[in-house]
Amino acid sequence: MTWTQLADYVAAACMLLGALLALIAAIGVLRLPDLLSRMHAATKPQVLGLILILIGLGFRLRDPGAIGVLVLIGLFQLLTSPVANHMVGRASIRAGQVSEDRLIVNDLEGVLPDPAEPH
Repeated sequence: MTWTQLADYVAAACMLLGALLALIAAIGVLRLPDLLSRMHAATKPQVLGLILILIGLGFRLRDPGAIGVLVLIGLFQLLTSPVANHMVGRASIRAGQVSEDRLIVNDLEGVLPDPAEPH
């Protein structure tokens, strides 16, 4: 077995595992009961799945320029996805779309105004 064949096998394994994690994220978004659980399912396995797919693509392409672009894509995904989902979650809590009975700890209780009261 040559190094090229080994890299192709590693690439295939990473891409299949990444696709499986993306599928699990999609199923979680469809099946979980509330907004915050769905957001958790949309961020954790989806980001890890994308990183695995990018690693597999890097093993398959083996071009330094392409690997640099793939690293940038992965870094921007790691930076933007948690921040975007945090902001969506915070906006949904402010809008009163999160059921309080499903929360174990609410760090924003007392900080944010009650959405039922007029401003």
